Amino acid sequence: MKPSPSPINLTLPNLTLPNLTLPKIALGLSVVLVAGLGGPALAAPKISAQSIIVNPVPTTVDVKVWTDRDSSGTRTPSYRPGDRIRLYASVSQDAHVYLFNVDPNGQVDLILPNKYQGGANFLKANTVKVFPAAGDPFTFDIAAPYGLNKVLALASKTELDLKQIATFKSGQNSFADVNVKGQQGLAQALSIVVTPVPQNTWDSATAFYQVVARTAAAVPAVPTQPANPWGNARKWQGVVGVPSDLRALHDSYAARLKAEGYVQTKLQIKQGEIKSEYRRGDDEATLKVERKGKGVEIKLERD
Repeated sequence: MKPSPSPINLTLPNLTLPNLTLPKIALGLSVVLVAGLGGPALAAPKISAQSIIVNPVPTTVDVKVWTDRDSSGTRTPSYRPGDRIRLYASVSQDAHVYLFNVDPNGQVDLILPNKYQGGANFLKANTVKVFPAAGDPFTFDIAAPYGLNKVLALASKTELDLKQIATFKSGQNSFADVNVKGQQGLAQALSIVVTPVPQNTWDSATAFYQVVARTAAAVPAVPTQPANPWGNARKWQGVVGVPSDLRALHDSYAARLKAEGYVQTKLQIKQGEIKSEYRRGDDEATLKVERKGKGVEIKLERD
C-alpha cells in the first residue's frame, strides 16, 4: 500500500507502520447484482453509471459484504478518526473472494488477499469471514480523509489473475500495491479480469461507510439503561433503538449479569445476533441480543 493518507490505518500490536496504511476500507462499488436479467452467452461485464462492475447474466454465486456497524449492508454507517472497523463477507457457494477499498480521493487498496495471518481468500459456502479476525496481527483504524468510502467484494468460483491490477513486492508490507486509480478505473480493470471466466460463476457486491469529524458532544452508541432492568424476573425482554455497535450493546447487558455474580461460559456471534450463556453456582442464564426491524430485541432467561 502507498503511504498516502487514507481513512484506515494498518496498526500492528505495539507498532504503527505508516507505510502499511490501508486506504479506507470502504470500496464504494456497491455490488449491483442484476438478478433475473438474461444476456447473451458471451455478454461482457457491465459498468454501471456509479462505476460498479455488474454481471449481466444470472449467477448462483451470491456474495455479500458489510461492516461491523451495519449487518444489513444497506446503510452507510459513520466512523470517526481513531475508530476501528471490521469487514464481513459471505458467499452462497465455495468461491475466491477479493475485497477492495476506494477512498474519497480515489485511492484503491486490495484488502483481500493479503499476506498476513487470516489473509486466505477462499471462502466456503454459507460461511462468514471477518477482516481482521480475532488473532490477526493488524487492525483497521479509521483516519482522514473525510467522506464516503466504498468496499467492493468480488467472488468467483475460479481464482482470478490480478497481476495487472495489484502486485506484492518483496521487502514491502503484506498488502499489495494497486496499479489502478478511482472507481471507474477499478471497475474497468476488473471487467477485463472476469471476462475469461464462465459468466455465471462470479458476482460482486458493495458496502458503504463514511468518515466524519469527531465532535465534542458525540451521541453514545449504547442507550442508557437502568442498572438492573429485569429486577427479579426469570424471563425478561426489551427493545431499544438500533445502536451503531451491537457488540457494545450486548456487553452492556452482560456487565449487569456479571455484576450479579454470573460468569460467562459461552459466546456465539452471528450476523445481526449475539447470544451468551452464564452460570452462578447452580443458576444458569442466557442473554440474546438480536436486530429486528428498526430496533434491537434483548432477551434474558434465568433458571
